[in-house]
Amino acid sequence: MKKVFLSVLVGLPVSAALGCDLCNIYSALEAHGEAGKGWHASVAEQFTRFRTLQQDSHEVPNDVPQKLDSSITQFVLGYNFNEIYGVQFNLPFIHRTFQRPDGLDVQRGSVTGIGDASLLAHARLFKYETKDATAVVHFLAGIKFPTGDSGRLHEEVDELTAPPPPPGAVDSGIHGHDLALGSGSVDGIVGLNLFARCHRMFVTGSIQYAIRSEGSYQYKYANDTAWSAGPGVFLVLGEDFTCSLQGVFSGESKGMDRFWGMPADDTAISSVFAGPQLNVTWKDKLSAEFGVDIPVSIRNTSLQLVPDWRVRGGFTWRF
Repeated sequence: MKKVFLSVLVGLPVSAALGCDLCNIYSALEAHGEAGKGWHASVAEQFTRFRTLQQDSHEVPNDVPQKLDSSITQFVLGYNFNEIYGVQFNLPFIHRTFQRPDGLDVQRGSVTGIGDASLLAHARLFKYETKDATAVVHFLAGIKFPTGDSGRLHEEVDELTAPPPPPGAVDSGIHGHDLALGSGSVDGIVGLNLFARCHRMFVTGSIQYAIRSEGSYQYKYANDTAWSAGPGVFLVLGEDFTCSLQGVFSGESKGMDRFWGMPADDTAISSVFAGPQLNVTWKDKLSAEFGVDIPVSIRNTSLQLVPDWRVRGGFTWRF
């Protein structure tokens, strides 16, 4: 439930002859690394706070209390061959601190290191453009590599072989599959991205599907669907500066992981978040964004610690 893929919104070329506002929209998209030939680099951060304990989609008392703070920083280097095709390499750096029950004791700890890297390619499938409206659809596909430390997955083995817990012990909602920095598997990624505009109003959307294979300790994360969509408006469209405000809905859906060929009953989750996002750009070189996500609905199986909120931010430099 805590695996994150960095979505890619790619290429939107707009003719300078269509008007000043469209020139500025084009510059804003280039600043995001989404249009034009050349290199772009990004740093994106997502911090998620987990404090709510749920049993089969219903909140239960968190008496310990159990908690998890997860920080994922994505470093991205991309290259657009032209306005249609491009590639990018993503390397996450993960830091998580946690507190959970361990028998009759309370365990506190942290995990830090690189996560699983991915290499993605994208291609423009469709483009419609007039003076007042634009629509672009891109397809992306790639591979995730087992670069992250999957050692925490051994806890799944320990849980199966450990003696029964003592009377009065509290069950943990944080397990090895939540703390592992990597899966130990080579996985596939496919997805679609959309940008549509009417005058200064716009909407973006993305969906990604992760196709998982068996990784370390015969543990297989379930295939995962992640999506986001939301309307926005350009508040400022200056020659050197743009600012837009967007309402973003996002979510994730995955089934049960499998361990030693058997379903892991505390791993399926379906979540929906909503919140605002602010986007700014400077010329066609620099862009930044900041968003807040609040859970609207979280449905899970068995006992899991689920998010209370998350914040996102990022910078992109086109050079």
